[in-house]
Amino acid sequence: MLHSSLRALAVALLVCLSCGVAAARAPLVLFTDFGTADGAVAAMKGVAYSISQDLLVADLSHEDPGSIFAGAYRLYQAEPYWPKGSVFVAVVDPGVGTGRLAIALETLSGRFFLAPNNGLLTLVAEREGVKEVREIDESVNRRPGSEQSHTFHGRDIFVYAGARLAAGAQSFEQIGRKLPPEALVTIPYRAAERKGDAVSGIIPVLDAHFGNVWSNIPKALFDELQISLGEPVRLRIRHGDRLVADLDAPYERTFGDVPQGRPLVYVNSLFDMAVALNLGDFAKSYGVDSGPDWTIELSRADLARAPRGQAEK
Repeated sequence: MLHSSLRALAVALLVCLSCGVAAARAPLVLFTDFGTADGAVAAMKGVAYSISQDLLVADLSHEDPGSIFAGAYRLYQAEPYWPKGSVFVAVVDPGVGTGRLAIALETLSGRFFLAPNNGLLTLVAEREGVKEVREIDESVNRRPGSEQSHTFHGRDIFVYAGARLAAGAQSFEQIGRKLPPEALVTIPYRAAERKGDAVSGIIPVLDAHFGNVWSNIPKALFDELQISLGEPVRLRIRHGDRLVADLDAPYERTFGDVPQGRPLVYVNSLFDMAVALNLGDFAKSYGVDSGPDWTIELSRADLARAPRGQAEK
């Protein structure tokens, strides 16, 4: 009886080793700007499952972030919560089909990212550190039969290569030739800084569903101003050189700490400083948008002056 069981187990193992479908090894996380109104995302998932039906395929987002930099921030926002070894396929790719490279990044934190080399990995690479960058070799990492397709690399290259990596069907080294770290395209932006009694930074994204304005100013930097909860903060927002908003708002823990419709400064879920209206839309009310050319400055409010409202629009 024991010999029969062992023989059956051996046969099962041989079948698994000889089959063309790999066993899943790591989560595969998809991030695109394709939307879900058509079958694009479903097609990508189908390609992934054709590599291994045991894959764990998850969605980061498929809404248009509005820009490559905003896409870089959405990726930055979500990726640290995924386990080491996770594979991210990120496709915000206005240059699809052109000479831009398709690349794979391994970070020092042990996660993998497959994306167009257009700056989409700027913030992830900066925070997590670059262990290795490789060009995706399309001769082995292109979906069979897709050679004449030039506008859907998300399906034909990125998810195909990413699924093979996540399933253990190929190693990171087998993805393609190694590139120097400086080959990774990055988008320049202004880092948060303190000057005197004020801290400043950019508005990388809006909390789109609620209109909250997020900054890249870390709480630790803001804390250097020694402003306590409940105390007023002067905030100034500019688009380029144009002053868009100049007002005072209290520094609070959460939205309900101020009356409905009133502004507040708070710490967001990434431990950066943000601005909101309680049960309102700050961005819409003050005409604020996001990107590297949008800046915000925070300082202690001057209690001797009358409260400020919004600036010209």
